[in-house]
Amino acid sequence: MPISLSKGGNVSLTKEAPGLTAVDVGLGWDVSTFSGGDFDLDSSAIVVGGDGKVFSNGHFVFFNNLSSPEGAVTHAGDNRTGAGEGDDEVIKVDLATVPAGAEKIVVAVSIYDADSRGQNFGSVRNAYIRVVNQADGTEIARYDLSEDASVETAMVFGELYRHGSDWKFKAVGQGYASGLVGIASDFGVDV
Repeated sequence: MPISLSKGGNVSLTKEAPGLTAVDVGLGWDVSTFSGGDFDLDSSAIVVGGDGKVFSNGHFVFFNNLSSPEGAVTHAGDNRTGAGEGDDEVIKVDLATVPAGAEKIVVAVSIYDADSRGQNFGSVRNAYIRVVNQADGTEIARYDLSEDASVETAMVFGELYRHGSDWKFKAVGQGYASGLVGIASDFGVDV
């Protein structure tokens, strides 16, 4: 049974799944039918060092950079419509190969061309992030976002982070009106 988290909640992934070495971070959402126009939501991951900044620009993983330099974090591909059931996009993380100086992996979702299309997360519903054990496909933790984000064009859904020798997951749910550029800038990515 997966652990259902509330905003700000966290769980030790390695205690819930002993021997855990790799996870899939699945992200999903639906767009309100009355919102008009096509929505293209994009997931991304930022590998962050101890200083709170991106480990290197190559550690900003998104639709134009599908893998971190060492291959620890990979993007499974861009879903431009969000159609269908289940995860719309997946970030794969090989916990064993995440660089030693990296402390967390921030997972965000942004609306592509949100400003020019007049779109925001107020038209997005049923958004979630879940962490799945790659070895057996078992869902370990899940966070269903429920906040009204009527001005936000990007959102940090959650983060994987080290705590001693353990890996944990935290449900974040922090919105940004400044889009993916705002999130990337906050973590020191050269944009």
